[in-house]
Amino acid sequence: MVGAGVLGFPHAMSALGWGPGITVLFLSWIITLFTLWQMVEMHEMDGKRFDRYHELGQRAFGKNLGLWIVVPQQLVVEVGVDIVYMILGGRSLQKFHELVCKECHQITLTYFIMIFASVHFVFSHLPNFNSISGVSLAAAVMSLSYTAIAWGASLRKGVSPDVHYGYQSKTTGDAVFKFFNALGVIAFAYAGHNVVLEIQATIPSTRDKPSKVPMWKGAKVAYIVVAVCYFPVAIIGYWIFGDAVDENILISLQKPVWLIAMANMFVVVHLVGSYQIYAMPVFDMIETVLVRKLRFKPSWWLRFITRNAYVGFTMFVAVTLPFFNELLGFFGGFAYAPTTYFLPCIMWLSIYKPRKFSLSWFINWICIILGVLLMIVAPIGGLKLIIDRAKDYKFYS
Repeated sequence: MVGAGVLGFPHAMSALGWGPGITVLFLSWIITLFTLWQMVEMHEMDGKRFDRYHELGQRAFGKNLGLWIVVPQQLVVEVGVDIVYMILGGRSLQKFHELVCKECHQITLTYFIMIFASVHFVFSHLPNFNSISGVSLAAAVMSLSYTAIAWGASLRKGVSPDVHYGYQSKTTGDAVFKFFNALGVIAFAYAGHNVVLEIQATIPSTRDKPSKVPMWKGAKVAYIVVAVCYFPVAIIGYWIFGDAVDENILISLQKPVWLIAMANMFVVVHLVGSYQIYAMPVFDMIETVLVRKLRFKPSWWLRFITRNAYVGFTMFVAVTLPFFNELLGFFGGFAYAPTTYFLPCIMWLSIYKPRKFSLSWFINWICIILGVLLMIVAPIGGLKLIIDRAKDYKFYS
């Protein structure tokens, strides 16, 4: 549940400001916890388990419409996460290299992204979620570690004497676009909904012990951990650095060198596991279509080609557009807002049909309205900032 997007939270706070920033942090945590509970509850209905997000969509909207509503959005989310994680993995390796080898020849980001991708050309051939449980456990420990280092090292550094908490932008228009993008950055960090049904599908379920009971217990623990990781990084990171904070808080930190270097390697280990968590459903989807629809014969060759092609694609996009913060905002609004903030609410209203103007009805419609607004404004801000950066960027440098 703890996404590496948390490293962009202090920078997002610099675009939002203290009041709006803390408000958005808490609202996002509460809304996504509520929608996660809805998905856990809807996993089993009428004696049937819905083990995929699109299966739940088909239950709510119909066989064909459900696929067209859910699958494209889910694909964008999962592919988007993996692209951003490619960029962050490369940046973390680059920062590690710069810290531990100050006299070494500088290596460009492109090569570090390719080094990070090389790991996934191997790990992507693991068969299922259970086979990466060890990697996932290591990723969870690493995420707790590097977030603690991020805010702990920031506190150790102390507030800069010239810290400034105003907006960086010179024009009102630029400030508005950065504000919109920052909303998407925060939304990006809450992406666990897109694989929650696949994870719940691995839990045995009986009438006496339905899977939703242990799943919801796990989800509550996960969200407590999310709060412990997210809020201190966002608030302390912004308090220490103000509007001068980098788009990745670990890039802003320099000392103690050994600790920051270690934190960046923790990020790399975390991203190795997280990349696979979001890639697995994509592999499943691609291979299912090839075998069932296009009549390809299931074989290790099919798996080898499709999975390597996917890793190569995400690596290519990351190398081409290595704009971490801007892509966080764009994907956060374009796909994460629907699948995390309001699509579960629409499904709930469609399936359970709560009484109009009841508490459940009001809460769901508030989440839908806020989620739709986020889906509209965040991609606009992210796309505008990507265009601005691309104007001066030397591609494949």
